[in-house]
Amino acid sequence: MFYDPTEHRIRSFVTRAGRLSTAQARAIETLAPQFCIPYDKAPLDLETAFGRTASTIFEIGFGMGETTAAIASSMPDKNFLAVEVHTPGVGSLLKQIGEQGLTNLRLMQHDAFEIITNMIAPDSLAGVHVFFPDPWHKARHNKRRLIQGPMVSLLASRIAPGGYLHCATDWQEYAEQMLEVLSAEPTLQNSADGYAPRPDYRPVTKFENRGLKLGHGVWDLVFLKR
Repeated sequence: MFYDPTEHRIRSFVTRAGRLSTAQARAIETLAPQFCIPYDKAPLDLETAFGRTASTIFEIGFGMGETTAAIASSMPDKNFLAVEVHTPGVGSLLKQIGEQGLTNLRLMQHDAFEIITNMIAPDSLAGVHVFFPDPWHKARHNKRRLIQGPMVSLLASRIAPGGYLHCATDWQEYAEQMLEVLSAEPTLQNSADGYAPRPDYRPVTKFENRGLKLGHGVWDLVFLKR
C-alpha cells in the first residue's frame, strides 16, 4: 500500500496491479536498493540521499520514465527525485537508469502528497514537475485532480524563492483549471502571459507527438516562486 490508510482524504491516483516485465523486475531487484528511497514520516536529507549537494527537482507521476530519464540525462548538474505509485513504471525507469548510467535520479514509490508533507523541507526544491497528471475528466471525479489549491500551496511552500512549478496537460479543461488555481496562489507568479511555450528541457513524448499530429492541444504552465 503506497499511502497511509489512516490519512482520510481524496487521492489523485488509484493503485492497481500492473504486469511487470522480466527486465523491469530484474531492474527493481538489482537497482532499487541503490536508487529507491523508502517512504518515512521524517525529513529527508537530500544531500545524503544523492551523495552530493545540488539543486533538486521533484517530479510527481513519472509514468514509464522516458521523459524523466531524458531530462535527468540532459541536466547532470541537478538532482531529480521522482515519484510514481505504479510498480511497472518504477521498474521501467530503474532499467533506464541502469542502461544510461544515470546517477542523479532517486525514486520513491508512495503518495506524493505524503512525501511532500512529511519528507521535504520548506524552500528546499529548485523546481517541481507535474507532467500529464490524470485529468479525471468525468465531472464527478474532478475532485480527484492533483492540481488543486491546497496541493499547489503545499508544493509552493517547498520550492525555494526563484524556483519553479511546471505543469503540462493535454486536456484543455484541466489546463484552464490549472491556470486558475496556479494564478490564485499568492507565492507564485506566472512566467508567461497565460500558457507558457514548452521549455526546451521537456521532450515531446511519443504519445504527445501522436496527439499533436491529430490536432490535439498541449498546454504548459510554468510559475515562479516569488
